[in-house]
Amino acid sequence: MPSKNMLPKGQRRRTVRPEYVATRGIEEAAPLPVPVIEFDEVEEDTDAASIRTFTADPAAANLRLDQYLAQAIPDISRARVQLLIEAGQVRVDGNPAKTKQKLHGGESIEIEGSPQPEPLHAIPEDIPLDILHEDKYLAVINKPAGMMVHAGAGSTDDVRNRGTLVNALLFHFAKLSDVGGDLRPGIVHRLDKLTSGLILVAKDDSTHRKLGEMFSRRQVTKTYIALLHGHIKKDDTTVNLPIARDIIRRTRMTTRRADGRTAVSHFHVLERLTTPYGPFTFVEVRIETGRTHQIRVHAQSLGHPVVGDTLYGAPHAIPGLPSEKNLTRNFLHAAHLSFTHPQTNKPVDLDAPLPTELETFLQAIRTNSSTIE
Repeated sequence: MPSKNMLPKGQRRRTVRPEYVATRGIEEAAPLPVPVIEFDEVEEDTDAASIRTFTADPAAANLRLDQYLAQAIPDISRARVQLLIEAGQVRVDGNPAKTKQKLHGGESIEIEGSPQPEPLHAIPEDIPLDILHEDKYLAVINKPAGMMVHAGAGSTDDVRNRGTLVNALLFHFAKLSDVGGDLRPGIVHRLDKLTSGLILVAKDDSTHRKLGEMFSRRQVTKTYIALLHGHIKKDDTTVNLPIARDIIRRTRMTTRRADGRTAVSHFHVLERLTTPYGPFTFVEVRIETGRTHQIRVHAQSLGHPVVGDTLYGAPHAIPGLPSEKNLTRNFLHAAHLSFTHPQTNKPVDLDAPLPTELETFLQAIRTNSSTIE
């Protein structure tokens, strides 16, 4: 007995090939990317500075409100958006918002209060620190890879506020500057979690502000050591490309947006390596600005990502290299820091040697390798 799903007799040879041929090469239109809303660009209600008002982008069409806001606002989780909506702190076209309501694009959206969780109060932790310089005004720390500078994302507040450089600083130093707030005492500038090396810490507000001005005026020299995939052709290359947050993947930065912030990196080749595991270039990088992921993004723009930096195109493992010898971090180290002390006017010039894991990796890939001058 024929299946009830079969075509009637006489039509069973019919196929969908004509329909397929007619539509071949025609792809369904991809959804529009959701542009990121930068907080400093959002208009604020002058009568209530805590209320931020903006217009939903056309890309919000057919998205749930919580889904759209989580994509449009950097560093905010969907769970946090839902909490704001449930607390009545979000309005759409003047009406209280609902988590599951669909948007059409063009709606007026108001968010009352900060879309970020309340800042944590950092707590002291007895974590060893490699202190390379200390006086009553400031300190310079050699941060290990894997340590976050201050509290960040985590499943709980306790997870967010443990094991950071700030936790260690609060234990080791009696006083730190308050300019950065309760969550970032003493922090003048930052290093990525997987980047090791020198970081400057202020102990009082006057020193913090003066150091901040020096960074803005490019009066602090910061030099990094990195290992890049491939051979950079020129011995000296300057990358002057603005950096902004990637619209699609918000954990990444990009040089492909016209509205990025100025960023300048100078790459100097120390050594080109031809190894059994591929070509590499050992470089020194001096940066004039301090944008998020700056060296990593600029290295990617050259077509030579930092070894270990899978976020920006490096492979998860070096082909042929034993798994135990592969890196679990970026090969990027803040090796040199020099500046004029903002209070004593004396020069401060410090170096941090490559960490053991980077030296070990270099030795592993140098086996049977040759150097190209």
